[in-house]
Amino acid sequence: MTGAGFTVERIRAEVADLLGEDPADIPVDENLADWGLDSIRLMTLAERWRAEGAEVAFIQLAERPAVEAWAELLGAA
Repeated sequence: MTGAGFTVERIRAEVADLLGEDPADIPVDENLADWGLDSIRLMTLAERWRAEGAEVAFIQLAERPAVEAWAELLGAA
């Protein structure tokens, strides 16, 4: 299942929370590794989203670490 409550804004907010940033500062089209998103935090997101029913794997997030890519993957509205 994908799309269950996922939006670009939500993804940005969750990433921002993990990085201690303001969601408005998180770009949708940049590599989040450049913002300090490491594999541990990425794994945290993958596990959280899978627990909510998203069919997403760590490797899928790691291959394209950008909010817009994840929004597409998660079927964000």
